[in-house]
Amino acid sequence: MNSWHHAVSTARKWGGRPEDYIAIHEFIDSSKQIIGDVRHRSLYHHTTGVWLCQQVFGRTISVARTHGSVDVPVRLIAEQHVLEDLGWLPSPADYIGGMPIQPWMSGARRREVPLSHLLTSIPASEGAESA
Repeated sequence: MNSWHHAVSTARKWGGRPEDYIAIHEFIDSSKQIIGDVRHRSLYHHTTGVWLCQQVFGRTISVARTHGSVDVPVRLIAEQHVLEDLGWLPSPADYIGGMPIQPWMSGARRREVPLSHLLTSIPASEGAESA
């Protein structure tokens, strides 16, 4: 499902228009900017992603209905999105449970470069012009 279809589904469930919900669904799917396949879901499609939506959009959003407005919990909107995509609500631990630990993850490849090495890589003529 894409963000628009999630918004349509949410409007059917809670009332209002898809436009009332699209920002939340686009936020959850914004990880598609980074990863172009289903692995993008590892960034926000979990319990912490749901919590993050609440932090960004507030506890509720006000949705206009025919007979007044209703406050819809953002947490429920985000949970619905994840449930529609995955069928359950995983935690971040579920995504990284099988991830192999790489040496770089513990800082094993960290290398500090002395400032003097960085400064000597600038030709003297360029340094003088910018001064």
